[in-house]
Amino acid sequence: MDRPYVLIVSEVTIDGKLTLAKGVSSKEIMKLMDEEANRYLHQIRAECDGIMVGANTVRIDNPNLTVRYVEGENPVRVIPTSTGDIPLDSNVLHTEVAPTIIAVSERAPEVRLVEFEKRGARVIVAGKDRVDFPLLLKKLKEIGINKLMVEGGSKVNWELIKNDLVDEIRLIHLPVVVGGDDVPSLTSGEGFGSLEAVKRFKIKRVFKCGNQIVTEYQRF
Repeated sequence: MDRPYVLIVSEVTIDGKLTLAKGVSSKEIMKLMDEEANRYLHQIRAECDGIMVGANTVRIDNPNLTVRYVEGENPVRVIPTSTGDIPLDSNVLHTEVAPTIIAVSERAPEVRLVEFEKRGARVIVAGKDRVDFPLLLKKLKEIGINKLMVEGGSKVNWELIKNDLVDEIRLIHLPVVVGGDDVPSLTSGEGFGSLEAVKRFKIKRVFKCGNQIVTEYQRF
C-alpha cells in the first residue's frame, strides 16, 4: 500500500454530533469523556506515527494533539490547510512539543510557508488549488508515516472517506443528545446520494468503555 493505514477516531453523541453547536470547540463536549475513554483515545495516539486534524479544528479547538493519559511518543501532527490559513500562534506550531507537518496547496502564499518553517514545521505541498489527499497520504508514507490517526473535523473525514482512504473508524459514543440542524456530525460534504455509492464498513468490535460505548468499524 502506497499510503498509511488510516484510522478515523472521534467522539460522537447519541444523535451523531461532534460539538455542542456550530463553531463551538469539541473540547467542551469531550469534557464528558471519563478517564477510561481518554486512555482509550490516547492509547491510539501513542500507537500511530501521525495524527491529522483539519484547519478548522485548529482554529476552533487549538488542540495540542499529544499523548497524555498513557505512556508513549507524540505522533507527528499533520494539518491540511489549502491556503495555510491557521493562526501562527496555534499549539500545533509549538514544534518543541511534537513535530508538525503543514500540508498546503500550490496557492498557499509563500510568506505563510516561510512563517511555518520559522516555527520548525515541515511544509508539504500536495495539490494545485486544494490539498490533494491521495497525494498527501502518498507523501506521508514516503517519509515514514505508516499509521495515521485522524481526529476530524467533518470536512477532513469526508474527503478521506470519499476518496477511499479510510481503513478503520472508531467512535466513542457519549450518552447525551445535543440536537441542532447545523451542528457538525462525523462527516459533511456533498454526500453520496445513493445506496449504491455509500461506503460500507463491517463491525469489528463493540464494547463498553467507562460510561461510553465504543464501536470499531473496518472497511470491507
